[in-house]
Amino acid sequence: MKKTLVSALTTALVVGAASTTFAAANPFSDVPADHWAYDAVSQLAADGVIEGYGDTTFRGNQNITRYEMAQMIAKAMAKSDVSAADKALIDKLAAEFSDELGNLGVRVSNLERNADKVKWTGEARYTYTSTRDEQNDGSQVKDNADKLQLRLFPTAEINQNWHVKARLTAKTDISSDKGDDGNVKLTYVYADGQYKNFDVKLGKMPLYSVADDGLVLDDFFSGAQVTFGKDLKTTLEAGRWNLEDANNHINGYNDATETYDNLQKDSAANYQGIELNYAPSKLRLGAAYRHFNSDAFTKVANYSNDTNGSDDANIWSVGAGYKFDHNWDLFGAFAKNEEADNNNTSHNIQLSYKGTDIANKGTWGAYAAYRYLGQNVSLMPTYDTAHIAHLNEKGWEVGAAYVPFTNVYTAVEYFDGKNFAGNDAKTLFGRVSFFF
Repeated sequence: MKKTLVSALTTALVVGAASTTFAAANPFSDVPADHWAYDAVSQLAADGVIEGYGDTTFRGNQNITRYEMAQMIAKAMAKSDVSAADKALIDKLAAEFSDELGNLGVRVSNLERNADKVKWTGEARYTYTSTRDEQNDGSQVKDNADKLQLRLFPTAEINQNWHVKARLTAKTDISSDKGDDGNVKLTYVYADGQYKNFDVKLGKMPLYSVADDGLVLDDFFSGAQVTFGKDLKTTLEAGRWNLEDANNHINGYNDATETYDNLQKDSAANYQGIELNYAPSKLRLGAAYRHFNSDAFTKVANYSNDTNGSDDANIWSVGAGYKFDHNWDLFGAFAKNEEADNNNTSHNIQLSYKGTDIANKGTWGAYAAYRYLGQNVSLMPTYDTAHIAHLNEKGWEVGAAYVPFTNVYTAVEYFDGKNFAGNDAKTLFGRVSFFF
């Protein structure tokens, strides 16, 4: 593991710098006063944590080894006048670099080695969705939704390779002040084993169609997932996908009564999938095949006019993207359900500019996209403007995101198009998230 010296010091080892009003004098000739890391570098030099080189240079863009990082951690461990927060950070770093510190003769206690076994992060999210759908008689149906959501993400370390990850979710509808059954729900929990070029997950975990960038799915499933490879990554998945979240659009266009009965009989589909993703540099390519089996598909995702329709959904998708530079990115995808005889294709093309980083105030991004979404192939797409009850639509979408403060994310998106019957369909979506 190598990182640049500036990145290592200012993002992980800012001992003393955060609490100092005026930074110490800078001893390095290659760190000007207007450099973004000036204060942290100067303070760390004054504290004796860093020394630089004999020619008065700092060489902040030069890679460092783990042993060099361990030497700086050892010097920080020797400091006594540090805050509780800085002490916790030092303990965390000491645990991560314990082997290197041991080789340097620095003792790390069992308590330090086991520091931060369980970590908690979270998000408080507000979303606003406003839809305007034209009916066959020319009238409009308007629907507005204000939602609050709290997400908590615990991560527990089992050993160097294995972690348990989970998400707890609570929801509230602001318009009615009604919570989600008054309960905090366990959205997912899974064990994640990470090895060199190999990753295995077991439990209930995110189900995201990486190859097409969420054109087909962005949900969760219970089972197993294995990913291996370096530039060319292969992902194998198998398990069960709960159809209850997809119930709204499953019932939306065909025989609702019979569909609902089938859904109650077989609410979770058997699922198997394979993905290939190749991303060596600026170019990225993806291909995927997914198979679902459930009685609920008999009258929905398949032959709607055939009472003996298949209970399978066989969906393949491809995607391709190119990152021109640090700012511009173009991506396109296509997907088809071979078992369905209608609304069975989806495609999307999106041009993105820049992007947000919640750790950096003032960062922003924008995009423009054209989307064509058939409900029998885009089962649970990732797009905020195309929620599960708002598919079988095509049109243009634009969006922008901005980080006004550190760990605060804002976004607005607008879709202007038509449904497959030719009626106007418009969606406005807004989001504000606070991360902690």
